[in-house]
Amino acid sequence: MLINRRQFLTSLGLSILAVQMPTLTAQSKLSPNTIIKPPRLRIGDTVGLIAPAGIVDDEDIAAAQRSVSGLGLKVKLGAHILDRYGYLAGKDVDRAEDLNAMFSDRAVNAIIAMRGGWGCNRILPLLDYTSIRSHPKILMGYSDITSLLLAINARSRLITFHGPVATSTWNQLTTDYLQRILFNGEAVTMQNLNIGDVQVELIAPGKARGKLVGGNLSVLSAMVGSPYLPSWNKSILFVEEISEDVYRVDRMLTQLKNAGILNQIAGFIFGQCTNCASGDEPNFTLMQVLQEHIIPLGIPAWYGSMIGHIKDKFTVPVGAEVEINANAGTIQMLDAAVNS
Repeated sequence: MLINRRQFLTSLGLSILAVQMPTLTAQSKLSPNTIIKPPRLRIGDTVGLIAPAGIVDDEDIAAAQRSVSGLGLKVKLGAHILDRYGYLAGKDVDRAEDLNAMFSDRAVNAIIAMRGGWGCNRILPLLDYTSIRSHPKILMGYSDITSLLLAINARSRLITFHGPVATSTWNQLTTDYLQRILFNGEAVTMQNLNIGDVQVELIAPGKARGKLVGGNLSVLSAMVGSPYLPSWNKSILFVEEISEDVYRVDRMLTQLKNAGILNQIAGFIFGQCTNCASGDEPNFTLMQVLQEHIIPLGIPAWYGSMIGHIKDKFTVPVGAEVEINANAGTIQMLDAAVNS
């Protein structure tokens, strides 16, 4: 009887282990270097709104709720979204806690930052990157949110999205790209409509493939030397900027060059440099500065993609594989950036 009892317990234990095995095996096979896609959005999903940088008010929140609700989504507000601490939307620990809480909250399907400004770099050491990787979901924003997009892609290996913040102008073109990429899971080709002043200017011809990384140039250059940047090897770097004199753009690109970043990339896209002045004479034009930095690299590059502080903007997947065509000014996603 003792032998039979042992056999029964052994058999029972093996049966339980067999039930658990798919989950354990799946987790053990997931390399720390594996890029994770967040689940796609669906009508009725809940979006968490947070203020990780600059201050927001009740009017901002009301406008954001209208925009998000217009997409058929529900809204959950961060606990500290209306906090104020100097020019920041609350203390660092509280802004970080709102982001960590949204990722761990199973009722939240995506996270959108209310606005940029300044402050995201300050909370990078306070984020729980392990928990974020364990609870993958869409994170979107631009400008100062570049810090979060790059750090979470680098440390949690999660695809993030350089796109509208909650207080952006959610017009037809912007929402069209957002819906196709985040809801439909399409691998889209992004190409300018050449409307108004948004025109493509070739820097160097050619095509290239690689991982798409980047964001706001001043935020990115301020992150150089930190442990929160992804690998640049054979990547496609995109940048955008607002209200910076040309000499400052030159200074920031020089920082990327001296840090060994530019000589690693396979392609370069400068989106929009909105309200960027030439400054006092004598001076260089922005294109002259871009040509001096980029042409010697021998990589395809262009200026003018619809990325940045403009009304009509692409939703750009940070960490996704793409093919660019500088002659046509196109960014072709090679795969969906979200899971079905």
